[in-house]
Amino acid sequence: MNKPPLIWTNVSLFAITFLGAAIFVPWYGILQGYGLTEWVAFVGFAFASGLSITAGYHRLWSHKTYKASSPVRFIFALGGALALQNSALHWSSDHRVHHKHVDNNDKDPYSAKMGFWYSHIGWMLREYQSQRYHDYKNVRDLQNDKIVMWQHKYYLALALLMNIVLPAFLGWLNGDILGMLLMAGLLRLVVVHHCTFFINSLAHVWGSQPYTDKNTARDNGIIALLTYGEGYHNFHHIFENDYRNGIRWWQYDPTKWLINALNWCGLAKDLRVTPQERIESAKLQMQLKRTQSRVANLTNCDEALEKLQAEYELLKSHLTDYYKAKKELLEAKRKQLASKQLMLQVEEMKQRFLAQQKNWQMLTSTYAQPIK
Repeated sequence: MNKPPLIWTNVSLFAITFLGAAIFVPWYGILQGYGLTEWVAFVGFAFASGLSITAGYHRLWSHKTYKASSPVRFIFALGGALALQNSALHWSSDHRVHHKHVDNNDKDPYSAKMGFWYSHIGWMLREYQSQRYHDYKNVRDLQNDKIVMWQHKYYLALALLMNIVLPAFLGWLNGDILGMLLMAGLLRLVVVHHCTFFINSLAHVWGSQPYTDKNTARDNGIIALLTYGEGYHNFHHIFENDYRNGIRWWQYDPTKWLINALNWCGLAKDLRVTPQERIESAKLQMQLKRTQSRVANLTNCDEALEKLQAEYELLKSHLTDYYKAKKELLEAKRKQLASKQLMLQVEEMKQRFLAQQKNWQMLTSTYAQPIK
């Protein structure tokens, strides 16, 4: 079967930038050396471009997980041009197709089931889905955003301005134009490219699946360090409208922290959050599924499966009751009608849920032991 024709613009871009970063950056470093200013610019530009993709292209425009003010959207548009990953309109269109048809090799633009290389960069090197390159029907909402359309119209000029003119100007101010172009321009571009590409590739092959196994997406804290917090990808693919990826306070998610900071400053609003009950239910369902698979190998599997199902139903019941009561308490507090009795009732249901959760963990960990 013949492969689609190469997209020589993309092939040239990725090859030249990668080879340039691998050869000229260390060559100039040995010959002239880089100062603190170049390193600071490298880190600053990396976060500016990377977060414009994750907080802007991804969570704001692709998934509409929050709303941002015009100045923020304008900065994300410039940062997206700095990241050199196509316009926000085109990127968001691709990404929505990915979520709708994840792992479908015929429809998912960067299906992980096509292999690591394909999902990482290969999908951009050939005309695999050229028939829909300019089909923006799935982003009609974004076509009403004047900033998105402005960036889309002038994307090439903005990309040249942000990736060449801006670093060169900073280098001129610092007295080392070439050094700044190599660090804040070239090396930064290659590093950010491949770090964000890991979201499509590595985050679909390495890690755990605590929420769903219906797709290849994985949760991995190490990948989160490389992808500005996008490494909790299993969570994202089941709860894509949540503005967070790392839902725990200790999980590294600078994109979430940025959105929170913008919200505190009044520059972002309507942050969408998945109800905790849905998150707990998804985790519980996955635990049940995995434990059922292990129990199926036991000699007394029927008895064990029956006991497991009974404990699951009991825990699910306590979970539903607790979060229902908690919701009622929050509503009562909002209306200033909360009573001590209602608060005690919620606390009692919480303790029942936690106790049953402990029993469930003990039961599932028992079945997790190696079969002798």
